[in-house]
Amino acid sequence: MTVSTTHFVNSLRVRPEIIRLANDQAPLVWTVRVQAAEVWDAVRIEATPDTRVCDVKQAAMALLLPDVEQIDSFLVKLHGAEVVNEAQSLQSVGARNASTLFVTGRRRRPVR
Repeated sequence: MTVSTTHFVNSLRVRPEIIRLANDQAPLVWTVRVQAAEVWDAVRIEATPDTRVCDVKQAAMALLLPDVEQIDSFLVKLHGAEVVNEAQSLQSVGARNASTLFVTGRRRRPVR
């Protein structure tokens, strides 16, 4: 029997591909899940704890929302709260290995 090193949350409704932002020599690699509300889709990203939130957001949006030109019109939430300074690292904003970041538009649009 083999033991899986993947956290369960990282396997929930995600695309099969994994975006790798960490280099091969990184001593510690986290896998975070980034979910985009507008497309009801998610992707896994391998990054170091020192990776900036804005880099994770940009990589996820390139795959999940490739037609969006104004990346700043979207915000990132962690534990339900907006990450105000996206230039901070994952670790400094309170993320951990297997955290889920939520990307959504800044302005709410009416549902018709």
